[in-house]
Formats: sequence, structure tokens, C-alpha cells
Amino acid sequence: MLTRLYQWTLAKAAHAHAERWLFAISFMESSFFPIPPHPLLGLMCLARPERAIRFGLICTIASVLGGLFGYAIGHFLYEAVGQQILAALGLSGKFPVAACYLREYGAEIILVKGATPIPFKLITITAGFVGLSLVTFIWASALSRAFQFMLVGFLFWKFGSPIKIFIEKYLAWLSALFLVLIVGGFVAASMLSGGGQASDKCSHATMTDLR
Repeated sequence: MLTRLYQWTLAKAAHAHAERWLFAISFMESSFFPIPPHPLLGLMCLARPERAIRFGLICTIASVLGGLFGYAIGHFLYEAVGQQILAALGLSGKFPVAACYLREYGAEIILVKGATPIPFKLITITAGFVGLSLVTFIWASALSRAFQFMLVGFLFWKFGSPIKIFIEKYLAWLSALFLVLIVGGFVAASMLSGGGQASDKCSHATMTDLR
């Protein structure tokens, strides 16, 4: 299922309305879609390196807006919708720990997430559920998302041609790497459920602790 969605996502790079698809996928990924926009962003930057920063900006804006949608789901519709989304993505077990960390550290967790493959949707839905300050959520999400997407855009804009030659030569390996990163995001998220060696009070949080 993930592989088919991944291939479907990549196919949008050649679509006549690729920028709209980039926006849509970036928006959806922040709340319920399992495939991140990074592979599509990379391919579009390869095809048009002179527009790479624009593509990165599109991803950033759409992802923050999608994050607000995820926040709303967690805040207003967690039991009706949010639980089902997290369950479908295999993230239900990580929710109590993520909620505990967000209550304890707030913006720091969102900012740290920007440098990790932990699914952003887990953070957005959980932030809405715990009632994290909306102002804090917006600025932290904007910085976190910009760190990922604008950096990619800048690198392709700055080193477009050499990077394009390298990626075309090793496209098969890089495609496999993208899949590994997707899976790695869910593996990294599993560490939030106590799979790592963390010993703080949040590492073994349960739903009972959130009541």
C-alpha cells in the first residue's frame, strides 16, 4: 500500500499542475496522508532547479496550513476522527507519549521534529488534543517545516546541475533511500512509545496519564 502511494506521489512531478499537487500533498501529509512530500519536492527541483526555492516555499506554507488542519482534528474531533487516523497509520501507541512530551516541552518538540523523520501528523493532531498554544504551534511549525523544505529548495537552487547529474546516475538507490526514510519515520516514532532507553516520565506515558 505504501509503495503504491509512493509511486502515485512521484508521478505527480510530471503532472501539468505539479505545483498544485505539491501543495496538496504537503497539506495532506501534515494531518493524514502517509507519504511525505520530500520525494516529489526533490524530483520537481531536479526538473526546474531555478524554481527550487519557490517549490520549497510552497511545501512550507502548505505544510503549516495542513498542520493547522491536523491541530483542529486533534482539538475538536480527536475521538471521532483523530483516533481513526492515528490507528490507520499505526501511530496510536505513540500518541500518549507524544502528548506527554508536548505538554512538557511544547515548541521544543515541534522544532526537534523538524530534524527527524517522525511523522508530522502525529505532532499536529496531538498538539491540538493537548491544547498547545496556537501561536506557539504556528511559529514552531513554520520554523520546523521551513528547515526541511527551504533547505532542500536552496540546495537544489544553488547546486542544481551537479546534484541533478548525481541523482540521475543513482536514481534507483535514491528511490530506495526515500522508501527507507518513510519507513524510518514510523520506526523513529516508535521510540516515542518507550522503545528507546529514555527514562523520563513521558517515555512510558499511557492514556490514563492524560486524563
